[in-house]
Amino acid sequence: MFRSMIQGWFSGEDVPYNNFIKALLQHNVEAMNEFMNEIALTTFSSFDIATGTAKSDAPERFYHGFVLGLMVELAGRYEITSNRESGFGRYDILLVPQQQEGLEPIMIEFKVRKPLKEASLEETVASALRQIQDKNYDAMLVARGFEKNRIRHYGFAFEGKRVLIGEEKKI
Repeated sequence: MFRSMIQGWFSGEDVPYNNFIKALLQHNVEAMNEFMNEIALTTFSSFDIATGTAKSDAPERFYHGFVLGLMVELAGRYEITSNRESGFGRYDILLVPQQQEGLEPIMIEFKVRKPLKEASLEETVASALRQIQDKNYDAMLVARGFEKNRIRHYGFAFEGKRVLIGEEKKI
C-alpha cells in the first residue's frame, strides 16, 4: 500500500485522492470507518499497534503517523500541522484550508481505548471530542478568522485493530 502511494506521488500523473481522503472531504464518517478498519485488519500487525513496555502511547503514535501519512495528498489545499499548541493543550492533527472559501478546517484527536476508563470505543470517541472542546483547540483557528461552527472535529478511537471515528455534530 505504501509503495503504490509513494510511487503515485512521483509518477507525474494527477493522482486521485485515496478513499479515506475522499470520505473525509465528503463528511462521510461511515466510509472513513470502513477504510480505516479494512486497512487495520488487513495491513497492520499486532506488533505495530501493541502497547509495549517502552511507551504506553505507542499505539496512538502509530495510528497518528499512519493517518498523517494519508493526509499528505491534501498538502496543496490545506496547511497540515501535527502536535501543535492551541488553546490549553496540543491537538493531534489540524488541517487549515489554504484559502478560506469553500473548505472547512478539520481538527483530529486520537485516543487509544483504556478499558478501565471507557466501556466502549464510542466512549473513547466521545472523550477525544470532549478534549477538543475542553482544551479549546479551536482558539488558534478562531483567532485566524474561522467561524467556530465551520470547524469540523473528528475523534479517532483505537483498540488493537479496531477503529472507530466519530464527528462532533454541529448545531
